[in-house]
Amino acid sequence: MKTNLVFDSLELELKQYAKENSVPIIIDEGLSFLESVIRIKKPKNILEIGSAIGYSAIRMARVCNSNVYSIERDEKMYNLAISNIKKANLEDNIHIIFKDALEALDDVKDIKFDLIFIDAAKAQYHKFFDIYTPLLNDEGVVVCDNMYFHGLVSDVENIDSYSRGVRGLIRKLNEFHEYLLNNDKYHTSIYDIGDGMSISVKK
Repeated sequence: MKTNLVFDSLELELKQYAKENSVPIIIDEGLSFLESVIRIKKPKNILEIGSAIGYSAIRMARVCNSNVYSIERDEKMYNLAISNIKKANLEDNIHIIFKDALEALDDVKDIKFDLIFIDAAKAQYHKFFDIYTPLLNDEGVVVCDNMYFHGLVSDVENIDSYSRGVRGLIRKLNEFHEYLLNNDKYHTSIYDIGDGMSISVKK
């Protein structure tokens, strides 16, 4: 996949930090897809599950001046995200919530979202989807990253060679795939972009 993404000095710094410190951030192919969805949808409010260092929140907010509400449970990541958002001068656009996403509904329950981006604990994707999609506006969109989990989700022939935890995670992601594709409230497609990206459009 070819992209024409452009990165400023801060974004390049964040990408380098993520690489050097093994922080999982969205890869360029996935980012290009996500930003294309945002350009088409032009969301006023975006909910992100999993802030990490604030990289994707910064990118999303800049596409069309959206408000981003991002949930992060790791204190170090939360503090880095806050710092990086200040460097980007986006404190008015991006709001980081320091809490486990399974317990953060009360913090955002009064907001209606046009787009939800899920990029956190893969085993909890189904729960995240069910908890937060009631906050979607009509024809709202849910985008999920890492749907192939480094290609392991489709590697069914070798599943027995992985640890019990990885096997459980693969099963949960496969079940989530089926849940999305069979959910009659959403039009869902899963794409071979980056590490697997899904998009679900509310009917």
